[in-house]
Amino acid sequence: MSHGHDNPLDHPEVQLASPRGYLVGYVFALAMMILSLGLVKSHALPPAGLMTVLSIIALVVILAQLYFLFHLDLSETQIWHTVALVMTVPLFIMAVGLTIWMFYTLHMRTMIPGLG
Repeated sequence: MSHGHDNPLDHPEVQLASPRGYLVGYVFALAMMILSLGLVKSHALPPAGLMTVLSIIALVVILAQLYFLFHLDLSETQIWHTVALVMTVPLFIMAVGLTIWMFYTLHMRTMIPGLG
């Protein structure tokens, strides 16, 4: 009983994979990481500005990784990728938010007032 799906390389999601896309995503992420490292090491911005710029760079890198590595877009042909994106975004926001809350609580419980 064959449904024409015997060769896994014929699957549409596999057809989207290309070494060029992966390479572009990797080089872009590496460039953004070097930019972030340079900003932090050079103390080019005040702490609040630096945190804002690093957050924006991180968001751009996440979106680039989703596009180039996971091939997520909003076209109708990639509906399962879109479903994965819809499931990933709330989990990511929750993970980041809970991590920030955890470190804030840890800081408040362990720092002695007047020393930090």
